[in-house]
Amino acid sequence: MPFIYKGLTGVLEKHTVTDTELDHQIQKLVLQTPRYTAVTHRPAQLGDEVVLDYAGSCQGQPFPGGTARMQTLVLGSGTFIPGFEEQLIGAAIGQEVTVEVTFPEKYHAPDLAGKDARFQCTIHQIRIKGTYQADDDFAKEVGGCDTMAQFREKLRADLQDYADRQGEMELQDQLLRQAAATLDVTFSQEQIDQAVEEQLRQLQAQLARQGLTLEMYCSFLNTTPEALRADARPEAEAALRGDAAVARIAAEEGVEATQQELAQALALVCRQNGMTVEQIRPHYGPELEAQIEQSVIAGKVTALIRDHAQVTERTV
Repeated sequence: MPFIYKGLTGVLEKHTVTDTELDHQIQKLVLQTPRYTAVTHRPAQLGDEVVLDYAGSCQGQPFPGGTARMQTLVLGSGTFIPGFEEQLIGAAIGQEVTVEVTFPEKYHAPDLAGKDARFQCTIHQIRIKGTYQADDDFAKEVGGCDTMAQFREKLRADLQDYADRQGEMELQDQLLRQAAATLDVTFSQEQIDQAVEEQLRQLQAQLARQGLTLEMYCSFLNTTPEALRADARPEAEAALRGDAAVARIAAEEGVEATQQELAQALALVCRQNGMTVEQIRPHYGPELEAQIEQSVIAGKVTALIRDHAQVTERTV
């Protein structure tokens, strides 16, 4: 079978965002977004959220992690050392409060466990955490719009743009898989095993960002890491086949990544990770550079396949 990547056929599924979907997304945003109301007429009380500076010392000496500025704390949450939060009740904005506590005997820092400490605290803000309604106030304070009607249209446009991009991505993946299926290539068990482990590493990284571990994930799904590996093998082999197809097409078509494209891709990686280019440079070694170059080339190759495909649209 010849390797075919031009003249493929694909279906672009077009979805129009409905009013129901829009209402659901707005309600989800309302529920996820707390509303803080500043308190200026009274001192702090149980349940308030305060913004404060504190500087801690033990036996007259500051200790690591004992100082912070503009720290938020809900009084009564039990977030800080036992006895700390209670001593801030009754404090007013701008007031300096000396908090005296004793670290627990089983404190995570052994050199502080069981010792007395003193914190010099200054309250900057007192506020009450409440909820929003789906109204003009929410549109102004959260959505950056004058009215809820304007916010609805802005959000509808954003949701539609996302739906359009998802449809296009799925089409390009569909076309690349078609092309890869015509590529005469086989992979060793070692290559597939490595691809499976890479998929598991990516899954672990995603879980870590949510504060979860692979063991917790397996417990939720009532499965095991070994079962996950077995389930991942077909997709891992498909990913290897796709990478091989991209490399073959790039070689035949002379597709390369320019310095400008690499710089743009690096800037995107920085934005996605909340970092500046300067912050990421210490980590920008050959491995990351190769990954970015591969992503740029893969994007150009899939666009080439898409440009030479016969695409029909279907409303879903």
